[in-house]
Amino acid sequence: MRKRKQEAVDGTGYSVVLQDVRRVYGRGGNTVTALNGISMKFAPGTFTAVMGPSGSGKSTFLHCAAGLDRPTSGTVLIDGMALAGLSERRLTELRRERIGFVFQSFNLLPALTVWQNVCLPQELDGRRVNKAAVRQVLERVGLSDKQRSRPGELSGGQQQRVAIARALVARPAVIFADEPTGALDTQTAADVLELLREPVRTQGQTVVMVTHDPVAASYADQVVFLADGVLAGSLATPTAEQVADRMTHLGARSNLQVVAG
Repeated sequence: MRKRKQEAVDGTGYSVVLQDVRRVYGRGGNTVTALNGISMKFAPGTFTAVMGPSGSGKSTFLHCAAGLDRPTSGTVLIDGMALAGLSERRLTELRRERIGFVFQSFNLLPALTVWQNVCLPQELDGRRVNKAAVRQVLERVGLSDKQRSRPGELSGGQQQRVAIARALVARPAVIFADEPTGALDTQTAADVLELLREPVRTQGQTVVMVTHDPVAASYADQVVFLADGVLAGSLATPTAEQVADRMTHLGARSNLQVVAG
């Protein structure tokens, strides 16, 4: 079967564009469609939360949007550049230059200091470390006095602040956050979410956050919902109560489909 020719997609004015993205795992009769024709655009200066029941495609969405996984078909653009056809080396370079990552598990190197962890992406990319930018971003996340500390000497909230500083220091076009508050207590989670909102308001950066927490999602400008690999609606200026209600209905629908299947 011949692949359908993909039309050129104009990503002008958007930090991230997904156009008719599909991701299918497996072969033959053992295939699973994780994403089934997802189209979304994320503009600079926006904070979007992505939610959905278990198995809805949230993680696959993030991996494809961030260039960590290649879609089976469709188009993904980061800051106007199409990811399809890029070599693994160029894709890695693009992620370092234009994308920041914040994960639930922090992903810090325990043998390195706070300063060294924040500088690491620039050093791996062969760039000269902008010491002024590193100092500035550590001040923004409240860790100026922890530069020489190692991750094991920090609380979970402080470690996540290091991860945010690392994501911010290169001024990426977009920051992808995967359950960034999942391992944190309520107050620390709120502090971290405020830190993620700050570059959106002051620097015009884009944040896309996958989360299961309605309270976390309420910090976003909008929430988009996935179900069974497709877009299942959105909410602008969401409240935690609205998000929880929508998630309850999506979860009930998924359960009904499982029973019917």
